[in-house]
Amino acid sequence: MRTLGIALLVVVAACSGNDEPPIALGGDTTREVEGSNAFGLAAPTLTNEERRLFEVGDSFFTQNWVTAPASTDARDGLGPMFNAQACASCHLRDGRGIPASTGSGELGLLLRLSVPGDDGEPAPHPVYGDQLQDRSINGVPVEGEVVITYEEIAGVYADGTPYTLNSPTYRIEAPSFGPLAEGDESGLMVSPRLAPQMVGMGLLEAIPEDGILVHADAEDEDGDGISGRPNIVWNQATEAMELGRFGWKANAATLETQAANAFLGDMGLTTSINPVESCTPSQTECLDAPNGSDGDELEVRDDLLGAVTFYTRTLAVPAARGAESDDVQRGAEAFASLGCASCHIDTFTTGPIEDVGVEALSDQTIHPYTDLLLHDMGEGLADGRPDGEATGTEWRTPPLWGLGLIEDVNGERFLLHDGRARTIEEAILWHGGEGAAAMEAFRSADADTRNDLIAFLESR
Repeated sequence: MRTLGIALLVVVAACSGNDEPPIALGGDTTREVEGSNAFGLAAPTLTNEERRLFEVGDSFFTQNWVTAPASTDARDGLGPMFNAQACASCHLRDGRGIPASTGSGELGLLLRLSVPGDDGEPAPHPVYGDQLQDRSINGVPVEGEVVITYEEIAGVYADGTPYTLNSPTYRIEAPSFGPLAEGDESGLMVSPRLAPQMVGMGLLEAIPEDGILVHADAEDEDGDGISGRPNIVWNQATEAMELGRFGWKANAATLETQAANAFLGDMGLTTSINPVESCTPSQTECLDAPNGSDGDELEVRDDLLGAVTFYTRTLAVPAARGAESDDVQRGAEAFASLGCASCHIDTFTTGPIEDVGVEALSDQTIHPYTDLLLHDMGEGLADGRPDGEATGTEWRTPPLWGLGLIEDVNGERFLLHDGRARTIEEAILWHGGEGAAAMEAFRSADADTRNDLIAFLESR
C-alpha cells in the first residue's frame, strides 16, 4: 500500500510552518557547495583509505580509455564500437549529458533499441544490438548517426501566460549494416536516454528495500491516481531478480551492475559481469578487432570496476540553499499541495552498516525527493519501449537533489529522460498520466504560486 498521507506529512512537517526545509539533503554526506564542481566532491565523512579509493575511481571515471593494443594496458580496449571514451564524457563534471543536436563532441545522449522477440518480449535488434553506438575505432564502421529535430508546442497557463514545449523526433541516419527497420511490421522500438547527474547514488542504493516498497501501490488501492510500482530486474552479477533502482526505467539493481553495463554499452569495455563484447554476428569488423589487456583478460579488472563503483557511491550531495527565504518556504508548501510529493517522496533512512558496507552511507536520514518506483507518465513522454517490467509509458521518479545546480555544472539545463525540457517549468508541464493532475494544478496556479514552487525546486 502506498503511504501517500505519510509522505505528504513528511514534506509538510519538514518544509512548512516554523521548521525550515532540510539543508543536509544527503545526511552526513552533504557538502555546502555551489559552482561548476558542485557534483564532483567526495562525501566528507570518508576515511583516509576510502578517500584514496575514491581518487582511484575518479581517475578511471574521468580519463579516456584508448584503443588496444597500447602501452597503457590498464586503460586499453576501447570499443570496437562505443558512444564515449570515458564515463566523464557523458557525465561531465559528474553532471548531466546534453542532447547531441545542441552541440558537438561526447554529450551523453544515446538510443536504446529493441524489436519484438520470439516470445513476444522485447529483444535486442539482431544486427544493431540493444544500443546504437555512433563511434568506433579505426577500421570498424560506426552503427549510425543520431539526428534530433524539435517541434515547438504552444501552450498557455490558466492566467493567460504563454509557454512553449520542445517535442523531439529521433532519426538514425547512415546505418552501416542495413536499415534498422523494414516496413511497418518491424516493431523497432527506440528510446533516447540522457546521462543523469551522479550525486547521492550510493545513498539511494543504501535505502532498505522495504523502505521503497512501502510506497508502492500498483493497483492504486487508495484511489489517489498514483500507481507507483517497482521494476524487478535481472542482476547479472548475482544471477537473481532484484529491485531496480537506477536508470530512467529503474532497469539496474546496483551501482556495480550499472557501471558494468555502461562500460560495455557506452565504451565497449568488458568486465567480469559482462565478459563478452557487444558485437553482433553481422558486425564482422567489430568481431575481428583486437581486445584490450593483451586480448586474454577482461578490459576492466574487478578492482578497477570496484573503484569506479565506489566513486559513484560516495559523491557528496550538495546542501539545499535559501531555505530561510519566504518564497522557498511557500514553494515547499506548494510542492505538497499541488501533488508533487505524491511521487517525489522527501525522506528516507539508509540501512545499517552491516547491510550498506560503507559507514558514511549507513544510518543516514536523506531527502532525495524520489520513490524510485515506476509511474505511467502518459503518451507525451512515452518511448514505447518496455524495459524489464516497465512499460513504454512508465519512468522511474528521478531524484530532485541537485536540481538547482545543474546549470552551474553543465552551463545549460536539459531535463527529463531525453533532455527535451529546457527549464523546470517545462519538465513539470510534460507530466501526463499519473502526473497529469499535479501538472494541471501547476498550470492552473497563479504566477506567484508557480514562482514559489520553482524557487523551492531551485533550492534543492
